[in-house]
Formats: sequence, C-alpha cells, structure tokens
Amino acid sequence: MKIISLFSGAGGLDLGFEQAGYEIVFANEFDSHIWATYEKNHPCKLNHNDIKKISIDDIPDADGLIGGPPCQSWSAAGSQKGLADPRGQLFIEYINILKAKQPKFFVCENVPGILFAKNSTALNMFLDNFKDAGYKVIIKKINASLVGVPQDRERVIFFGLRNDLNIEPTLDLVKQPEKHLEDAIRDLVDSAVPALANNTANKTLIIPNHEYFTGDFSSMYMSRNRVRAWNECGYTVQASGRQCQLHPQAPKMEKIGIDKCQFVPGKEHLYRRLTVRECARLQGFPDDFIFIYDKVDDGYKMVGNAVPVPLAYEIAKYIKQLLK
Repeated sequence: MKIISLFSGAGGLDLGFEQAGYEIVFANEFDSHIWATYEKNHPCKLNHNDIKKISIDDIPDADGLIGGPPCQSWSAAGSQKGLADPRGQLFIEYINILKAKQPKFFVCENVPGILFAKNSTALNMFLDNFKDAGYKVIIKKINASLVGVPQDRERVIFFGLRNDLNIEPTLDLVKQPEKHLEDAIRDLVDSAVPALANNTANKTLIIPNHEYFTGDFSSMYMSRNRVRAWNECGYTVQASGRQCQLHPQAPKMEKIGIDKCQFVPGKEHLYRRLTVRECARLQGFPDDFIFIYDKVDDGYKMVGNAVPVPLAYEIAKYIKQLLK
C-alpha cells in the first residue's frame, strides 16, 4: 500500500510502515536540520516546502496518510498554547490534505496533552473536521512499552477509516514482551564518548551517533531523579540533549529536599546523559539508521520527536490486517 507522510521528521513513523511492507510515495519535512537524515535513511524523495504552500496536485494519491503535527502546542512540557500557537494550527493543514486526497485511512500521532480539558474545544473541532472529511475516527492513548519499546512513552493516536469502507476503526494492539534498558543498551556501555566543545558532533565515531551531551544540570533537572535502573524501562526520550535522562550505570539520585535531588556522593563520575545512539535504541531505530547533524542537540531532537519504530510497525501491521 502507498503512503503519504506529513511532518515526517527523521521518519520513525515512516520506517515502521516501511518495515510492514508499505511504500512512502510522498514525504514532507520543513526543518532543514532534518533533511539529510531523512534522505539518507529512506528511499522516498523528501519534499522540503512549508506545508501551507504545498499544492495538492503535487501530492500523489495513496492508500494512507500518516504524520505527527508539531506537539509543542499541546505538550505539558511545551508552550501549551494550543491553537493560539501557529504550530498548533498545523493540525488543520494535515486535515485539509486528508480531505483533498481521501486515502483509505489516516494515522495522526500526538502527545497526551492534546487530551487535556483546556484543549477540549480544539480537540472536538479536530474530530468534527475528521468526520466532515468522511472518516470514522477513534482516539487511542498508547504507552509504547506495550509493544516492547524499552521506555515509558505515552502517545495519542488518531486513527480513521474512510466511511465507504464500512469498517469500524479499532486499534487493539497485541501486548509484546516487556523490554528494559538492559535489553536495549547494555552492549553500548563502554563505548560512549562526550560531544566535542560546545556540544559539536564528533565526525568519526566507531558507533555512529554514540556521543552524549555535556554541560551543567539545571535546578529543575535536579528536582527529580533522572535515572532508571537496568531492569526498568527508560523514561520518555526527550527532544533535548540538556534534558536527556541519565545512564543506568549510575545509582538513582538521592532526594535531599522538596524538589531537590543530588548525585550519590562519590559516584558523581557515573552520571552522564544517554548518547544519541542510546536514545535511538530506546526509540527502536536500528543501528544502521544514521542521524546527521553538526550540533549534538539536533540529534537528540530528531530522535526524541520521532514515533518509536516498533509502535509504528505494530500499528501498520494492524491496519493492513484490518483492511483485509
């Protein structure tokens, strides 16, 4: 089946669909820092235009539409401005292309914050627009750990099927064996290297992208424990090097006051952030998926904003079976 991908990013969602046998026939990403990474790792030629300026005639017909409009407008850690933020309005652009192209199905991914009560007006408007476009739609909040992703990562999936298919949309994914940090990154523990000065990328690494952000930890960062143990899932992978969780080689941080933690005295040398590659492992990217960047933080951003590849794969498989 053929797929249109919008807000493609590095292509975690795309890769999961590709692994399930779909073909990406159109992909769009406006952030120039991402272009080289997408184009290196996916066969589809990437459209670089602002989504508001893409002609519908330039988008081929397809069986499905996938994508994750920018989530900062709805995220608890972001601006929370909703439709008052221009990024929040990009959700409408996704729906407009859906209306015009009329694929059999769509998958739209976003953060749980879009379900907050303060966003109910916008959410209901989106649902009404999906229905007006001719789709039956469901909303499903899924923790990616359900399908064997080794991190706690809740995301909201909008899934719709065109009315004339006469199929009720469901998304009841089969639970996979739980995976932990031990399963994902233990073999990388001794080979990590720090970023160069000013958190610039190392250009020659034995293991691509296996470098970590360096620098101070803010008081907000130190307000909570940032270490998960080897036998636990990781925290949600963040789209930021500075805010990245710490490696499980270190003991969990000690709480010493209200909103104040510290590294265990005498063990400070064990506390480092996960590398870009370790974060990519937690997101399910294979090691031959290469992230291209000059600033290490751009690597973390691409990884952290992606849909976990195994989650995308399970969704893609489910839809294929449903349409049969």
